[in-house]
Amino acid sequence: MTLHEDEIEIDLPLVRALVDRAVPELAGRRLRPLDASGSSNALFRLGEDLVVRLPRQPGGSETIGKEAHWLPYLTAALAVMIPEVVAVGEPALGYPERWSVVRWIDGSAPELPSGASGAGGAAGKLVRDLAGVVAALGELSVPPDALADPALRWYRGEPLAALDATVRRYLADCRRLPDLDLDLGACLRVWEAAMTLTGTGDGVQVRWLHGDLLAENLLMSDGRLNAVLDFGGLAVGDPTVDLVVGWELLDPSGREEFKSLLDIDEVTWLRGRAWALVIAVMTFRYYSKTMPERCTARLAMARAVLADARS
Repeated sequence: MTLHEDEIEIDLPLVRALVDRAVPELAGRRLRPLDASGSSNALFRLGEDLVVRLPRQPGGSETIGKEAHWLPYLTAALAVMIPEVVAVGEPALGYPERWSVVRWIDGSAPELPSGASGAGGAAGKLVRDLAGVVAALGELSVPPDALADPALRWYRGEPLAALDATVRRYLADCRRLPDLDLDLGACLRVWEAAMTLTGTGDGVQVRWLHGDLLAENLLMSDGRLNAVLDFGGLAVGDPTVDLVVGWELLDPSGREEFKSLLDIDEVTWLRGRAWALVIAVMTFRYYSKTMPERCTARLAMARAVLADARS
């Protein structure tokens, strides 16, 4: 499926040829596309223990290089598994970007909340595991070369205020989506309230952030968070965006425990809530015709934000 106007054509014969050329020791392994390919990378299973990841759009080489360079630094700090890059391929055979081979990690995507589960049992374990990931990233030192690395600068680590005009424009665009059942006026009010919060402009201490900590990038095993995937959004900056998972995956009691475990002040929490709204609105505008399942998940997240704002 084509997701982007500038999408690079990627098919099985191309990937086979790229792998055989760049990593000859892996030649001949069974190669097959994965149904769960993401919006940023096309994914192909290579044998039983590897995955080939190829950027879908021009410019994707930067994220491939960033992951290869920085993921080893993060590995020891996190209690869950993260991708291990075993090879990086260079542009070739008409494919214009760098690409990678990573270890396969077993697990299944977490279930979105039904509204009936509390924070106990398996849900409580997920809350604690998520808090552990966010806390570990926040506590990991940011070395000077990370601060100087342009690949680690991303809008999701920048102050919220920088997005004000964009979010207002996207909310206006969403009014033209006929099937979007969401109170956009209430969304605008939540956003405008967020623009008055301290820390929305600048002055936030620079930390590591995943940047896309959502269900599609998480794997569960035996009721526990087993892995965090896709560090293409890895950045250093304001880490508040990593709180968005609370409004996607956790019910109200789970969110309260998540907030408590992280010892987050109310203003920071509300900025995290605003980020959840931003990501939802951007998804509706960009993927309304191409990724309906993602839009459904983001709609539930946006509704959780509005319900939270009303409570």
